[in-house]
Amino acid sequence: MAILPFLHRVAPKTLPFRPGSSRALLFLLLRRLSPTPPTTLRSLPSPRPSPKTPEKQGPEGTPGSSRGGDRNARPGRTPFDFRYSYSETSAAVEPIGFREPPRFSPFGPGRIDRTWTGTSAPAREAPDPEKAAGERERVLGAPLSEEEVAELVERYRHSDCNRQINLGKGGVTHNMLDDIHNHWKKAEAVRIKCLGVPTLDMDNVCFHLEDKSGGKIIYRSINILLLYRGRHYDPKQRPVILLMLWKPYPPIYPKLVKNVAEGLTFEETKEMRNRGLNSPPLTKLTRNGVYVNVVEKVREAFKTEEVVRLDCKHVGTSDCKLIGVKLRDLVPSIPILFKDEQIILWRGKRDTESTSTSHITIN
Repeated sequence: MAILPFLHRVAPKTLPFRPGSSRALLFLLLRRLSPTPPTTLRSLPSPRPSPKTPEKQGPEGTPGSSRGGDRNARPGRTPFDFRYSYSETSAAVEPIGFREPPRFSPFGPGRIDRTWTGTSAPAREAPDPEKAAGERERVLGAPLSEEEVAELVERYRHSDCNRQINLGKGGVTHNMLDDIHNHWKKAEAVRIKCLGVPTLDMDNVCFHLEDKSGGKIIYRSINILLLYRGRHYDPKQRPVILLMLWKPYPPIYPKLVKNVAEGLTFEETKEMRNRGLNSPPLTKLTRNGVYVNVVEKVREAFKTEEVVRLDCKHVGTSDCKLIGVKLRDLVPSIPILFKDEQIILWRGKRDTESTSTSHITIN
């Protein structure tokens, strides 16, 4: 056994290694008996420590996911304020309270370089309208000819089109912009089907779709839209749209219906409400319906009627209030009652036109 340490030091260097030979078997025996494995004939290079991969940091210096860091690398591509819904919320109306603390951002902790205020995430730098308009014109390129528009319309306007996005009562939402750009990777246009409360004001929906996505509406039929991406659209240079991880709770806004309508006394307001409840409904609205003609119907009814009732029995309480807010601004009108899913609208006091001919005196 005294020879074993000597062979351990000498045999690997002096004995040739041939598979199947007795010396090879002796080498394997020594390797099994030795406490540490012997070195091979060809010395291997010593392993070098690999450089430690730095942990990906979020935009605010906190560790974040690779997706959050990569997609936020170019914040200048989206200079507008981030909101859950662009078409159904207004920055002019300030909330009076919040249902959740504003410090909880729906984008997740440390994923954006903006501060969530409870309703939006304002951009750090004010957007340049001229620069944004120039970039949009560059991507759109030359206007489409009538033949090109007809070809795109025929390809994407049908209901069996697989490039369709449904627009519900949330309107033009933030995550919808990401869906539009995902469709634009393989299709020149995307079909958008609008239902519910946003259809009361389709002009507003079209404006925000073009303004936030950079595309162009090339077809509009009642509640069906085709949004074109542009001649020079490059999916690799698409804007950065960081997704919201959950839907934020809507804040608390001032009371929509007051106890006494402006311009009326308490008794007159009560009489108007009773008159509206006893009047026949102007129209019946269904849930997730198409309301493109409701505003015009209410305007025509106010030419002869002072109070109008809308039957929203199957719409839902929340949608009734949203419809009332839209009609208040679009008609315009004054909502005086929401009861049993019925909307009572008052046209307000209108100044009577006095003819000056009755007051003309001949000298």
